[in-house]
Amino acid sequence: MTMKRAYNFNAGPSALPLPVLERAQKELLNFQNTGMSVMELSHRSKEYEAVHNAAKERLKQLLGVPDGYDVLFLQGGASLQFSMVPMNLLTEGKIGCYVLTGAWSEKALKEAQKIGLTTVVASSKEANYTYIPPLDDVKWPKNAAYVHITSNNTIFGTQWKEFPDTPVDLVADMSSDILSRPFDVSKFALIYAGAQKNLGPSGVTVVILRNDLLERIPDGLPTMLDYRTHQKSNSLYNTPPTFAIYMLSLVLEWVEEQGGVAAMEERNRQKAAVLYEAIDESGGFYKPHAEKGSRSLMNVTFTLPNEELTKTFLAEAKERGFVGLGGHRSVGGCRASIYNAVPLEACEALASFMNDFRRRFA
Repeated sequence: MTMKRAYNFNAGPSALPLPVLERAQKELLNFQNTGMSVMELSHRSKEYEAVHNAAKERLKQLLGVPDGYDVLFLQGGASLQFSMVPMNLLTEGKIGCYVLTGAWSEKALKEAQKIGLTTVVASSKEANYTYIPPLDDVKWPKNAAYVHITSNNTIFGTQWKEFPDTPVDLVADMSSDILSRPFDVSKFALIYAGAQKNLGPSGVTVVILRNDLLERIPDGLPTMLDYRTHQKSNSLYNTPPTFAIYMLSLVLEWVEEQGGVAAMEERNRQKAAVLYEAIDESGGFYKPHAEKGSRSLMNVTFTLPNEELTKTFLAEAKERGFVGLGGHRSVGGCRASIYNAVPLEACEALASFMNDFRRRFA
């Protein structure tokens, strides 16, 4: 009997490609005739090392990472990077510049304030983060260490459409939209991303950093919080999250098979268009949180006329197999997270349900 898969719109951990799960299932007990699961392999074994290095190289190829950059596989999620970035880059006398576009950029700022000097150079907080603020008129501090942005805002459903050209090193938290569209890596000094949205399961965090940054890292940092430790050891200083990296490697293979990152973007635009059309043509029954020019292709956020209707909508949606549609408490309403692994059919099914619900309750 074939199990019916849920329509998974969870914000993270989120949907994984079915072929990836099926392959992991097939290889679970005996990885490459080792007689062991990949979870049981030594991280020093040649079998695991091949997985590790292949994942690193495949990610570089898919994203077009240029020479002079390295890829690290770390732990602690994006939340640890909120501290590691300033610990490594916010040296004495320098200022960390932050662009506030949501809850996660606020948290990144809060951690940096514990480390050194910071300033907010742009923010859309006054509008409850409904848009991405422009950086055209920013007066950059002469002693700026870097400027930090969050490329996609899961809670509020906003996304940078074009990345800014900045006179200081650009750092980005790309946890929720990395691998969803092509972009120029050379614009950035450092990129980090928790895996649990587009890259794989929770447990591994990808960091892409320009190697010259290593020269400015102050001595005396705790060993595990120093990027140099992990760059020198190929992210094998301690036991890495081996199964999560294995799953990451399978997801990267799947993206390649789908046609690469450009093909992902095309699919993601189709998926988002289906849902935004259901919202825009609802006559105000569904109200989008994000302004049109800042709408995310990853997280579609909207509210209904009142709380009672929202509860009814979510209850009916759950009965029909739609999972993870509840909005964050700071926005309310609903949120459909449509990361790479969410198929177009799931978005079409949700849009059909939304249209049917509106006809019955409007």
